[in-house]
Amino acid sequence: MKIKIDISVKVSRIVKIFVLAQVMLISGWSLIVPIFAVFVLDRIVGATLVTVGIVSAIYFVLKSLIQIPIANYLDKTPGEKDDFYAVITGAILAAASAFAFILVKEIWQLYIVEALHAIAFGIYVPAWAGMFSRHHDKDHDSLDWSLQSTAAGIGAGITGVIGGILAQSFGFDIVFVLVAIFSLITAFTLLSVPKLIFPKGRRRAREIKEISHFQHHS
Repeated sequence: MKIKIDISVKVSRIVKIFVLAQVMLISGWSLIVPIFAVFVLDRIVGATLVTVGIVSAIYFVLKSLIQIPIANYLDKTPGEKDDFYAVITGAILAAASAFAFILVKEIWQLYIVEALHAIAFGIYVPAWAGMFSRHHDKDHDSLDWSLQSTAAGIGAGITGVIGGILAQSFGFDIVFVLVAIFSLITAFTLLSVPKLIFPKGRRRAREIKEISHFQHHS
């Protein structure tokens, strides 16, 4: 009995763009994530392992708390412009937080910048997931979601090693600059999407739908 396994990957252009954006953001932050604890202990005055734990808690708790209301707002708002602007905003805030880490010297500053980092991803993640869910290829849902996870995972693995090498050779500042650049590339990559997401005919249909929705609730 022969079993044929089809390993060909055929995805739409919009999926490729969204996956590329995701790879850029995840890979960029993976430059610093594996060595972030070392950065905190080496650069922040008075920092301890407890400080590292608190920073981690700030990120995951704040990001988790923000995601639900953001997602709820995006789902309830007609059209996709809000989702699109949220994705761009999240990527730009991520870049801003990466640049800000370079200036951090005190623990309280570290906590504030980490909160900005959490807010950035708390906005980006639900917006990106919502748009990807609506525009991925419906005939192979598992493939598209697995593709973005695989591509981001490979990118993160590679940049994790590169980040360690760069930090050891040139210091942490260059790593954070690259993280910021990757985040900005994510934003610019997604800015190439609007014509695909909002074709002229569909954009007009969405505008009519939004007006009808407003009139119905006014």
